[in-house]
Amino acid sequence: MIGQKGIPSRAGGVEIHVEEIAAGLVKSGVEVDVYARKSYCEKNNKKYRGINIKYIPSINTKSLDAITYSFLATIYALFSGYDIIHYHALGPSSMAWLPRLFGIKVVCTVHGLEWRSKKWGKFGKLYLKFGESIIAKFANEIIVLTSSMKNYFKENWDRDSNIISNGVYVGKYTDPDIISDKYNLTRNSYILFLARLVPEKGIHYLINAYKRVKTDKKLVIAGGSSHSDDYVKSLYKLVGIDKNIIFTGFVKGKELEELYSNAYIYVLPSDSEGLPISLLEALSYGNCCLASDIDEIYETMKEYGMYFKSGSEVILSKVLEELLNDRTLVDSFKGKSKDFVQNEYNWSDKVADTLEVYNKCVNLTKE
Repeated sequence: MIGQKGIPSRAGGVEIHVEEIAAGLVKSGVEVDVYARKSYCEKNNKKYRGINIKYIPSINTKSLDAITYSFLATIYALFSGYDIIHYHALGPSSMAWLPRLFGIKVVCTVHGLEWRSKKWGKFGKLYLKFGESIIAKFANEIIVLTSSMKNYFKENWDRDSNIISNGVYVGKYTDPDIISDKYNLTRNSYILFLARLVPEKGIHYLINAYKRVKTDKKLVIAGGSSHSDDYVKSLYKLVGIDKNIIFTGFVKGKELEELYSNAYIYVLPSDSEGLPISLLEALSYGNCCLASDIDEIYETMKEYGMYFKSGSEVILSKVLEELLNDRTLVDSFKGKSKDFVQNEYNWSDKVADTLEVYNKCVNLTKE
């Protein structure tokens, strides 16, 4: 697998997806090598959860990281005797043409149309669109996360694809110990945003909407930069001296579990998405979730959460106010979200679906 920053990692949805799919494939008897970027890995584990990890150097800048890593990883993979090379995300998939020249089968998973993101400049967007075109022209099999992405590839590239969404494990409630000590947070005392701090997540909408609402509940913004330092600085500037808005930085482990477990509501105000794992995780902890009404989010959450018009701070503030003033409404959503994600987004099912795509791909040689 090529494309992820590394495992184990919570750098983003791609990394979580790759780790869970790869570990599940190993349990099914598949030998899996994951190509990790050295600069993102704290430990040099050769094996993790049965997965073989190969470390590849890259030029760790916003514009060159994915290009240099995917090139070097592909060159290494060409001579490693794989039946399938599986690329993840548009940027790394720009190299998917090369294994095809060597007769190696290629699967590409599209985690989102990243060129829509405001964090990319002209060159970045062109590179990502180039990666998309390579996927459409060279991948033996394409995996997408949502039906809207499936429709996109059919309409724009006349390519069929396989829908395999992200999965999630059902979260177990964890008492607010760490978050109480660090941030003075208690159960139901805060509104939670938890994801990467990048423009397309719409955190600026949430901050402005929160400022319009009268409440004693705090706003917790959990997550780190992803080549988006300028945007993160703009968020701090927007918050100013408001002590009720808390930036935690990147979180993981027990602190992450506590934040999900004890939030009053979870908010995801994204302009664009693939299939947000953070939203699935919030639902898995039984949270009442409020999100923008874009197709990818509605397809993910369906009727198990609340929505506001994407990009509208005014409407977001009104729905926030409604939820803050109606505990019964919040509790009605909290009661049904866990069962929904357990049935719809089970990692075991996603692994089985991926293995089916692999078998279909390899069998092409035998026909």
